[in-house]
Amino acid sequence: MLKLDRAHSMKILVRSTNWIGDAVMTTPAMGSVRAAFPSSEIVLAANPVVSELMNPHPFCDRVIVYDKRGPHRGIGGLWKFCRLLAMERFDMAILFQNAIEAAIMVKLAGIKTRAGYGTDGRGILLTHAIRVTKEVRRLHHTQYYTNMLAELGIPNAGQELRLQCTDEEMRWAGGVLGPGKWAAINPGAAYGSAKRWYPERFGQVADALASDFGYESLLVGGPGEAEIGSEIVSRMRSKPLNMIGRTSVRQLMALLASVQLVITNDSGPMHMAAAFGRPIVALFGPTDHSTTSPLCSRFSLVRKETECAPCLKRQCPTDHRCMADISVNDVLHAVETLLKSEEAGNVHGVGT
Repeated sequence: MLKLDRAHSMKILVRSTNWIGDAVMTTPAMGSVRAAFPSSEIVLAANPVVSELMNPHPFCDRVIVYDKRGPHRGIGGLWKFCRLLAMERFDMAILFQNAIEAAIMVKLAGIKTRAGYGTDGRGILLTHAIRVTKEVRRLHHTQYYTNMLAELGIPNAGQELRLQCTDEEMRWAGGVLGPGKWAAINPGAAYGSAKRWYPERFGQVADALASDFGYESLLVGGPGEAEIGSEIVSRMRSKPLNMIGRTSVRQLMALLASVQLVITNDSGPMHMAAAFGRPIVALFGPTDHSTTSPLCSRFSLVRKETECAPCLKRQCPTDHRCMADISVNDVLHAVETLLKSEEAGNVHGVGT
């Protein structure tokens, strides 16, 4: 365990994960670090996308951007970043990222206390390497990170997923959406096509949300998903607001924080919406819902039992049955069940 004086003001580096969804799922652990070291400066090192997600955030004081496609490209860029960290004179590094690169980084930066899971053969580079057992790998990702801290002597502070938008960002989102009930449709998933349900079915769901539930549809997603958005729009009878590829990370956050319902694949925006406590209908196929389901009380999970799922593959090598078997009616039933649960005040995760 870490033998540290928590009353002493220290400078702590936290190396974030690289995927947005994973980064959101580290926020309960970040809250535990903040609670354990209230007088310390906590600095997050993250890639440009995650840096935008977490700046500002109540659980860290500032963010340092590690840009492997820009100034920190290659071995020379890594060394440049390590020198930057060395100049900061951190007392401790906590690694949420599992890669060996993170351990190399903090070792070269001369950070005395280096803690994290002993994954990717990096145990020798850490002063506090936590063993990863089969049981630990089966934990929900939020518990995976808080378990690591518990092994280091940092208790779980009981924090939920958390993101923070500024007042200005929320005013912007309100101006974009205007009045009415809005359902955000998130048809993409950055990890790979296997996680994506079908554009024509998302379009049918959006039309039914308009005709049967009185929702206007907001399409959201990243720049690489613009083609998916165009296909959905072309197949719809009603007219959605298509913002796919047209927002920054923080603008996407503000939009998700402002809607009344989210229909989504297992993805980063799903976890963003969970952090803002939005009602979510989440579609799961090749990924493991037991480890990456939205951590919030207001969600309905839609999945089909198939012999090959969860396979965790980026692209399906066969017939994509885990997603193909999910019908439009399955999703609409989940929406109706969730909304009735909301009306009854029975807000807890339900599965279909």
